[in-house]
Amino acid sequence: MLTLYYAPRACSLAPHIALEEAGADYEAALVDLAKAEQRSPAYLKINPKGRVPALVTDRGVLTENPVILGYIAQTFPEAKLAADDDSFAFGDMQAFNLYICSTLHVAFAHSFRAERYADDPAVIAAVRAKAPDLVTSAYALIEEKLSDGRPFVHGDAYTVSDPYLFTMTRWLARDGMPGIDTFPQSAAHMRRLNKRPAVQRALEHEGLNPL
Repeated sequence: MLTLYYAPRACSLAPHIALEEAGADYEAALVDLAKAEQRSPAYLKINPKGRVPALVTDRGVLTENPVILGYIAQTFPEAKLAADDDSFAFGDMQAFNLYICSTLHVAFAHSFRAERYADDPAVIAAVRAKAPDLVTSAYALIEEKLSDGRPFVHGDAYTVSDPYLFTMTRWLARDGMPGIDTFPQSAAHMRRLNKRPAVQRALEHEGLNPL
């Protein structure tokens, strides 16, 4: 059985939804970030990076959302969460997921984790103040991608990119962020996903409400 280590409101919501979409037999193990459980010796044995998500499989532990999402898609091909029969389409999906991981998530981190980037309080404040501009710049490409009216990130087919974008878009509602409706295409995408039973189950399990 798979075990997903997650924290509510964290990026681990994306693989949580993907596992539900796949109909996977899995357990969801809570990591309480408020209690710093991600830095506990027990959790560091699972994921030495001290972050969520981590997915325990029968062959070892996987970390990093693009990797975990790709693994779920390939492990449960019947769920059709990726174009496994088309290497270019799979690569295009991974490119989008890596953009979220390396650019959009990092832009959010300038607000949520500004202390990672500086020690001086004034510099930390400046880093945090810059975050909305970074997030807006990152979302510009996503808004353009969705501007042709496609229902999902990669067109008519739902993939693991969709819960990943959904998870990020929810973060726009946090303090200091531009707000969800600043990006109408992404907001519409998020609200479409709110209607999916797998999304509803994952949100309910994590104690989160649709936005």
